[in-house]
Amino acid sequence: MRVKYGKARHRAKKRLFKEARGNFGGRSKLLRTVKETVVRSRAYQYRDRKNRKRDFRRLWITRISAACGPHEIRYSTFVNGLKRANIELNRKMLSELAIHHPAVFAEIVGVVKTTLAS
Repeated sequence: MRVKYGKARHRAKKRLFKEARGNFGGRSKLLRTVKETVVRSRAYQYRDRKNRKRDFRRLWITRISAACGPHEIRYSTFVNGLKRANIELNRKMLSELAIHHPAVFAEIVGVVKTTLAS
């Protein structure tokens, strides 16, 4: 008796086509093109998961830098002061404080300035 791969092959193709749904034309209809599309999309997904972390860090730094402006302190000086004052808040939390709780952020800047002055 010969081995038939019909069921397994159908399941594998169905999985690929499901992943390629939403693409234009042959990219969601033709098996060979779908395979190429899925491989490339997985590569982009992997790359962009790394890039997202980079992008968010840049955003937080930009926000903190903008929030430091009115307090007449530069971002790099501010971060140095945080380290010296042993304030262990990450950039995400600092940016959230700067946006939603500017009074608290102002207090932190005050502490940093006194630490740097001494």
